[in-house]
Order: sequence, then C-alpha cells, then structure tokens
Amino acid sequence: MSFRSALPAVVIAIAGLVLAACGGSASASPPDEAAAVRAARAAQNAAIIARDFDRVASYWTDSVTLTAGLGTELRGRLAYRRAFEQDSAITYGRTPPRVVEVSANWPLAWEQGTWTGRGSGGGDAVPKLSGSYAAQCIKAVAAG
Repeated sequence: MSFRSALPAVVIAIAGLVLAACGGSASASPPDEAAAVRAARAAQNAAIIARDFDRVASYWTDSVTLTAGLGTELRGRLAYRRAFEQDSAITYGRTPPRVVEVSANWPLAWEQGTWTGRGSGGGDAVPKLSGSYAAQCIKAVAAG
C-alpha cells in the first residue's frame, strides 16, 4: 500500500502553509496505513536531501497541486519537480509528520508536520527557512 501526494503543501518560502482539509471524515488511522504514509514521507525526504528529483517526483500524482507559503501555485508533477530543481541554493527537509490521519471512508490521508530549508553544499547546517506544512495524500491503487 502506498500513498501519493495529491494536494501537497510543502512550503518553499518563509511563511508557513496549511492546505485544504481532508475530504470525507477522518478517523483514527489504522496503524498499517498511517505507517505507510510515514514511510512514504521518509523515503521522499531522503530523495529530497539526495537531490534525486526523479525519485522525489515519483511520490506525486500527475495532477499534484501545491500552494507555497507566499501563495505561488504549482500545478502538475513537472512544474513541482522544476521548482525543486530551480531552487538549487536550498535543500528542504521535513521532520516526521506530527499528525497522520487516514480516512475511514475515502482513499485519503491527511498529514501535518514541519520543514526546514538549509543552504546546499558548503556544510551550512543552520536552517535558512522553516515552517509548517500540511499535505493531503491519495492512496495509490495498484494496476491490476
């Protein structure tokens, strides 16, 4: 079981961001599905840190939509991927999500956490940017 970001809100600016709430009603997350969301986020975070943008983008649907902290909207996997490529001075990282809620009624999960942006290269360990993010993910259905 895997989850892909359908409406991620990874903040690429100083201001924090919260994106639309999860459709349907959310219940307590079944442990295996919440763990799958957390594992997917951790794997994508590793790809972001490694600057492996093909792998980063593999977690998004083709119709991914992002609203950055200052209101910039990105639509589509390619546009979002390009944003990561063009922001070569900053490497973004997210902490493990604070909240993961998996809907009992829809193939959706809602996640909230924090992120930091650090200078790329040169050993710059001091965060340059930071904030909160929220993401709504859709459960990927295996082709059958």
